[in-house]
Amino acid sequence: MVYTADHPPVPDSAELRARIPGWGVDLDPADRPAVPRLRPDPAGTGAHWELPERQPEKWPRERSIEHAMLTPVFGTSTPPRGLSGVIRRYAYGFSEGRAAHWLLLLGADRINAVEGHLESFLTTRPDNPFTQTGIRSEFTHHGWKSRVGTTRVDKSHTWMDPLIVGGPWVLTAVVLAKATRSLANRLPKTRGRAGHRISRR
Repeated sequence: MVYTADHPPVPDSAELRARIPGWGVDLDPADRPAVPRLRPDPAGTGAHWELPERQPEKWPRERSIEHAMLTPVFGTSTPPRGLSGVIRRYAYGFSEGRAAHWLLLLGADRINAVEGHLESFLTTRPDNPFTQTGIRSEFTHHGWKSRVGTTRVDKSHTWMDPLIVGGPWVLTAVVLAKATRSLANRLPKTRGRAGHRISRR
C-alpha cells in the first residue's frame, strides 16, 4: 500500500467481517458492556459535587505548566527531597512537550536511586548489591544461556546492563576507598617503641 495525501479506500463492513474473524463485534451497543458507562447519567454515579473536594497541599507540589491547577487528588508517597527533588522542581519549569522536561526527570530518578542507596548505609539493613541488583541470579538462573543463541529483543543493550547496574556501585567503592586512604594519610603518625615514626599506611 502506497501512502499518499489521499484518504485510503475504506473497505465495506461486510467485506471486513468476512475477511477478519470477529471484526465489528462491538458495533452493536447491545454487545458492548461499556456502553452504559458511556451514557451521561450524573444521578446514577452518586456524585454530589461538580469538582471533588481538594486534597490539602502540605508542600509545594510539582505541576505541569500546561495545567492551571493540581488535580484534586495526588500522590504523597514520595515527596521530592534532596538533589533529585531540586532537579524535579526545575524540570517542571519546562513544557511537557520539550525533551528537557523528561530528560531532567529521568536524571532525577537515577540520582534518587543513588540517594536511596546511600541512605540505606545509615540503617541496620543496607542495600546488598550482589543480591538486589540481580547479579547473583545471572550465575544461578542461566543468565548467559538465556542471552546467547536466542531471539531476545533486549540483546542489543545487554553489554550496557553491567555498566548501568554495577557501575554506580563500583564507582562508589572507588571513591570511598580513595577517601579512606586520603583520611588515613592525614592522621598524625604514631611513634614506635624505639622512637621511630610508624606510618599508618
